Amino acid sequence: MSEKQHEIRLTVNGTDHDVAVPARRLLSDALRHDLGLTGTHVGCEHGVCGACTVLVDGQPMRSCLMFAVTAAGHDITTVEGLARPDGELGPVQQAFRECHGLQCGFCTPGFLTTITAGIAENPEPTEDEARDMIAGNLCRCTGYQNIVKAVCRAAELARDDRTPEGGAA
Repeated sequence: MSEKQHEIRLTVNGTDHDVAVPARRLLSDALRHDLGLTGTHVGCEHGVCGACTVLVDGQPMRSCLMFAVTAAGHDITTVEGLARPDGELGPVQQAFRECHGLQCGFCTPGFLTTITAGIAENPEPTEDEARDMIAGNLCRCTGYQNIVKAVCRAAELARDDRTPEGGAA
């Protein structure tokens, strides 16, 4: 007997996707397997490592702990949605590149989405606040020093984005 499918609409990175999923399909699996958005990584599958973090209505959520059917009607942003509309790197991505904030890269999508939400809430984090911001994400390569630098740099870049051309912040 096959499992009952639920027709839902997921809004991911500003695009609507109609999918049929079983009730217990995880959001992480729907993103990766049904929509082909493989930037969201699945590490521990218990919500501990943060690799699967996506933004749901701008708030960081563990997609491995959320059913896809509960995400219907919400705006979901994955790491693929963090780039600028012209395809250039967004501020957090650019900061990771400048500060060498990634090593193997497995945890990076979760850090990028977590930090994006963090600097939206706190646009001028101190280094201690940056450490608190990323405390729920694990990097097995232990690149935390450069990630903290990247948080502070991303905040600078995001502030520059908000500054009107030729004007003061």
